[in-house]
Amino acid sequence: QVQLVESGGGLVQAGGSLRLSCAASANLFSINRMGWYRQAPGKQRELAAIITGDDNTDYADSVKGRFSISRDAAKKTVYLQMNSLKPEDTAVYYCTAVGYSGGTSIRAYWGQGTQVTVSS
Repeated sequence: QVQLVESGGGLVQAGGSLRLSCAASANLFSINRMGWYRQAPGKQRELAAIITGDDNTDYADSVKGRFSISRDAAKKTVYLQMNSLKPEDTAVYYCTAVGYSGGTSIRAYWGQGTQVTVSS
């Protein structure tokens, strides 16, 4: 069973920083992208940032210039550095990875989510 283990969420004041990490289990292969979605209360889940296997990145307009996504392919881990946080960044952040786990077709996997709360 593929697992994505997230860490790094928490409570921070506006203007502060947090770093999220997400490690995929060893049985996930050919990962072609990893990233983070977020879901605020009463809103739909939306893309925050994504990084592909060849290190192309994409960000939501609302986080450009403040968030930075990176990865360690050897560790199957993706990071999200979040700076200049705003109260509107408050959400549950979900890690996702697209890859192959023996005997299945390539698909997206999701973590359990980690809460990020930004106080004003």
